[in-house]
Amino acid sequence: MRKTTIKHNIDSLAALLLFAVFAASVLAVLLTGARAYRGITLRDQSAYNARTCVQYIAQRVRQSDSLYGVTVEDFGEGQALVLGAGEEYITRIYCYNGYLMELYSQAGMDLGPEAGEKIIEVAAVSMSLDKGALHVEVQNLDQDGETRRDSHLTLSLRSGRRSEG
Repeated sequence: MRKTTIKHNIDSLAALLLFAVFAASVLAVLLTGARAYRGITLRDQSAYNARTCVQYIAQRVRQSDSLYGVTVEDFGEGQALVLGAGEEYITRIYCYNGYLMELYSQAGMDLGPEAGEKIIEVAAVSMSLDKGALHVEVQNLDQDGETRRDSHLTLSLRSGRRSEG
């Protein structure tokens, strides 16, 4: 009788141990999958931000591309893309405090870069006009907040503008 009780206890302990190993294996696989999913999601979000920023600037330039309607000027501590130059209202697109910003205002108003609306998070934006082509370089942030990748945009202005003025 005592032998059957001990054998029964050993069988129960072996089954419990086997279940614990199985549960630990399932938990390890789930945690590994969750970590991989998080990494992929963050990478995709960073790539989305990079594409969206460049596409946003390209679309805004295409909407405002008129003769001398697109310029680059100093604004705040950096550069701003000025759309609608020479008109009553202008739009400035620039980088400020880690965001691509947009400021729509009456021409000649003395507003600072903090007055704009946040569009998307970026590290830095540089712009230049050269012989009818707008060059934009956007430095994006990775999931850790570090500067990670550059996105480039070169647009040929349809308005016929040939040099920065």
